[in-house]
Amino acid sequence: MENSETPEPIYLKDYSAPDYSVETIELTFRLDETATLVRSRMHIKAAYPYAGGVRPLVLDGQELELVRLKLDGVAMPAEAYSLTADSLTIIEPPEQFVIDIETRINPSANTALEGLYISGGNFCTQCEAEGFRKISYFPDRPDVMTVFTTRIEADRKKYPVLLSNGNLVETGELEGGRHFATWNDPFHKPCYLFALVAGDLACVEDSFTTASGREVALKIYVQHGNEDKTGHAMASLKKAMRWDEEVYGREYDLDIYMIVAVDDFNMGAMENKGLNIFNSRYVLARPETATDTDFVGIEGVIAHEYFHNWSGNRVTCRDWFQLSLKEGFTVFRDQQFTADMNSAAVKRIDDVSLLRTRQFAEDAGPMAHPVRPDSYVEINNFYTLTVYEKGAELVRMLHTLLGGEGFRKGSDLYFERHDGQAVTTDDFVAAMETANEIDLTAFKRWYGQAGTPVVKACGSYDANAKTYTLTLQQHTPPTPGQAQKQPLSIPVKLALLDNAGQPLSLLLEGESRASGHERVVLLDKEECNFVFRQIAQQPVPSLLRGFSAPVKLEYAYSDDELAFLMAHDDDSFNRWEAGQQLGLRVMLGLLERGAAEKLDEGLTMAFGKTLADEKLDMALRAEALSLPPEEYLAEFMAVVRPESAHRVRQYLRGALARAHRETLLATYRRLNSGEAYRIDAEAMGRRRLKNLCLAYLMELGDAEIEQLCLAQYRDADNMTDVMAALVALVHTGSAAAGDAVEAFYRRWRSDQLVLDKWFALQATSPQPQTLLRVQALMQHPDFTLKNPNRVRSLIGAFCIRNPVNFHQADGAGYRFLAEQVIELNALNPQIASRLLEPLTHWQRYDESHRALMKTELERIMAQPALSRDVYEVASKSLG
Repeated sequence: MENSETPEPIYLKDYSAPDYSVETIELTFRLDETATLVRSRMHIKAAYPYAGGVRPLVLDGQELELVRLKLDGVAMPAEAYSLTADSLTIIEPPEQFVIDIETRINPSANTALEGLYISGGNFCTQCEAEGFRKISYFPDRPDVMTVFTTRIEADRKKYPVLLSNGNLVETGELEGGRHFATWNDPFHKPCYLFALVAGDLACVEDSFTTASGREVALKIYVQHGNEDKTGHAMASLKKAMRWDEEVYGREYDLDIYMIVAVDDFNMGAMENKGLNIFNSRYVLARPETATDTDFVGIEGVIAHEYFHNWSGNRVTCRDWFQLSLKEGFTVFRDQQFTADMNSAAVKRIDDVSLLRTRQFAEDAGPMAHPVRPDSYVEINNFYTLTVYEKGAELVRMLHTLLGGEGFRKGSDLYFERHDGQAVTTDDFVAAMETANEIDLTAFKRWYGQAGTPVVKACGSYDANAKTYTLTLQQHTPPTPGQAQKQPLSIPVKLALLDNAGQPLSLLLEGESRASGHERVVLLDKEECNFVFRQIAQQPVPSLLRGFSAPVKLEYAYSDDELAFLMAHDDDSFNRWEAGQQLGLRVMLGLLERGAAEKLDEGLTMAFGKTLADEKLDMALRAEALSLPPEEYLAEFMAVVRPESAHRVRQYLRGALARAHRETLLATYRRLNSGEAYRIDAEAMGRRRLKNLCLAYLMELGDAEIEQLCLAQYRDADNMTDVMAALVALVHTGSAAAGDAVEAFYRRWRSDQLVLDKWFALQATSPQPQTLLRVQALMQHPDFTLKNPNRVRSLIGAFCIRNPVNFHQADGAGYRFLAEQVIELNALNPQIASRLLEPLTHWQRYDESHRALMKTELERIMAQPALSRDVYEVASKSLG
């Protein structure tokens, strides 16, 4: 796109059903690295008769060379169609016909990694959201669903494995050392779920017996030599298949389920029907090469893509504005699964931490949009935390309001009603309404309203009447394009605790019998009052338990009340949250007053009690002992000053480490007992707490502690402990860090995923001169801008996860990011636009930083040929 050509937005209000349906499509690929021929035969008919005659058939297509075009077997004359850079239009087609199209494409030149491209010498595809139009001319929209039959022809020696969606129906030999495979997917699907893989790959096989007794072949394809890293992925897949049967009643429907791991991938993974293509980081793992976080991530992403088979494939979205229909629902499902497989409390904390540090910032910035957006310029820019994570919170609120049984009834009805259809978020909510005989009209506002609501709570106790009145108010700040906000339906889960920390029975005014010790009240107006009777003493409220709604809660807890909740609340999330709020309060106070002479007594006492609490789950203890991150602290600063936020947090980490040195050291020594490595919740919690203790201790600059850290780095038998020690050495500026970093590289230089960790640990160091180190690493022989993982591990890690160095006072971090975005704009626009996120919040910073950030955004906008992806983010950021 030339800069003079302002791209036109696409609006939800302009949606209209497709004029034509594609009954079937038969594809033939003659694979060649630079000149692949794609033959398409489509059986097409008008969606309905037109009073004014037939309408033109518009087929999407980009970067295609049209070789041949026939309609009902006859070559089409030039005047019968029109061809542009983005489309092929059949001007006057009959109401029903067969069209044959042959195109030529160059997979080797496809650095954007959309459509058909080459990764590690193998052909693979990525068609979501609009990549299929780079393969063949087709109505590239999710509400055009058809039955695909795919024949792949390729050189047998170079590409012995030929895969596509569905079931394998035929294979055979061809002349010249070539061979073919034909696949048929019997289920109607949109073209964004099409997939093709061809290459020389190793296959790890297993099987799964469904609840109805069918045998499903399970196959994971990886590069040769990586077979021993697939065990966890395969086990995770089988767990997910069984869980989906038991929890949602969803059984797999094909004879085979395949996963392919590729090194070059813009996303985490893709749920193509029966043939999931994965970023290799979410497949390959063994204890020596992957951390506990990697293992949990693999389990979650494997499950997420499998769950899409129903929530996304069998029932798909009508248009891309409905993206959260499949993604929000499926993220909620994978969150449930991971919570069931591991520590539910820690999973909830991790999910909320991501939401509050990243999605809340998205809601407060220029790219703020509803879970169901009203418009977009480039759909790839809306694969956001709002659509995914906030979308999942909307589904979670429905689960909270309806209860587990009611939600299951609603999901069953949703799948029954809409199997094989492309539908909307309204259809999803309607199924929940019908199944539970409830009106959710007000709840649907969540899908169309952007921004993070603020819920203000206050309570008053009447000792004479023995009543406790809770007043809740809501307000959502204005966001771009939405100045006025309507009240939302906000479920607030709560309990009232007595002075011993025990939850009281809750009896609302007007009720004759208490309904338990925890309940959900619905804030559905600007203000609601809830009066609880028979409350014998002044309670401490435990509000928004389990983070029952994606809101900012404001309640004037005293420091003593927060410490009380941190010690006694039986809701694990709120126990953690009380500690976070206490730590946040201390840090904000330090920002106002400057460094204190002594540590806040309330925080240090609570820290010590939590550290010593052997009854508390170790993973949850580690979470409770972690201070709020700088990004979350910045959310509460009227004007963001990154250096100040970093300095205060580091001061507090060091002060807590000094105050509890001996307990931290004793805990570390006890947990560092050489126990055999296991991948389970208890063992992962043990390592999590041990390594947190080490990280705190390394803040002391103590020679004894440094030796312990070096010993762990040298002697550990797993990547979790190795990386924890190495990060502590690098991030605290230890003199031993340089040698350790070089030794790590020498050992792991042949493992691409471990090298990503090596780049990232250096890019995220808070030490001075980190930007110079990152710039030097850009020239490293193992770095390339063409691999998204490598870009994320170096450039993304520095710009997004290292705020103190990215926001350095001279603006060098901003100039560095702008340079990379400009270069990536031509190579991979998706990755370029996602990297821009740190610059989009420029208006929240102090005047000096603000001016420097704006200058770089303007420099990007001045480039002569911006992609739609980058243009949309940069232009909206500048307003």
